[in-house]
Amino acid sequence: MSARNFLSLMDCTPAELAGLIRRGIELKDLRDRSVLFEPLKGRVLGMVFEKSSTRTRVSFEAGMIQLGGQAIFLSPRDTQLGRGEPIGDSAIVLSSMLDVVMLRTFKHSTLTEFAAKSRVPVINGLSDELHPCQLLADMQTFLEHRGSIQGKTVTWIGDGNNMCNSYIEAAIQFDFQLRISCPEGYDPSPALLAQAGERVRLVRDPREAVRGAHLVSTDVWTSMGQEEETAKRLELFAPLQVTRELLDLAAPDVLFMHCLPAHRGEEISLDLLDDSRSVAWDQAENRLHAQKALLEFLVKPAYRPA
Repeated sequence: MSARNFLSLMDCTPAELAGLIRRGIELKDLRDRSVLFEPLKGRVLGMVFEKSSTRTRVSFEAGMIQLGGQAIFLSPRDTQLGRGEPIGDSAIVLSSMLDVVMLRTFKHSTLTEFAAKSRVPVINGLSDELHPCQLLADMQTFLEHRGSIQGKTVTWIGDGNNMCNSYIEAAIQFDFQLRISCPEGYDPSPALLAQAGERVRLVRDPREAVRGAHLVSTDVWTSMGQEEETAKRLELFAPLQVTRELLDLAAPDVLFMHCLPAHRGEEISLDLLDDSRSVAWDQAENRLHAQKALLEFLVKPAYRPA
């Protein structure tokens, strides 16, 4: 039987995703109550980073340790991955020594090539196309604060980037309506838009896009690898800054999320993360709990706890 991977939200059924979110909440409660739970004792996570990270590295490493396992950090400059070894060859070797591998990379094809040769589960810690682990945390955060997101209205404001693409997949899998406000020429994946159908609408005017929304989310305007576009993007995206005044147009119980790191004064106003409607800090913490649920789901325990 081939290993179960998590490269996209579409790799799970809606029921499995809902179960992961509920389990994340349960694991969060266990940690809050200082209950020791180590089903992955003796298991090892390999973390391959082509892109730098704070939340992804700490949440996966701490999560694996809290589940009783261990984590190994691997970067291209420290391994043969950065010296031209074929992705498939690296996958064969690493998966013979590890129990699960998380990759944070640029090209999504790196993930699919690695997964094709890996005999252990492969997790997408971020690619230029998708960021599914962040969406697990976002959906857990909404459930904790407002209950089910099914049938609600969500607004994405900013670049049609990997986060936006994963929000489209979330709209399909969690059954909510998604409005996307981005400049022309910066739209998300046409294939995902077509797959989502009537669940997703492009709304260029951010004021119209947030009107009545239950969740508003954004991200930085310039992602890693796009630094040469910064000046152009700052000018083009300026009308899409999320402010307290913009959130006032949303539903009275709206939540604001940002996957972080945030550039205050750019995609958000200087004071937005301090607004009572912002749950960005809870959202960041939930990366830990949602990913612990994912690791527990994907990795076969070394032993069965009583």
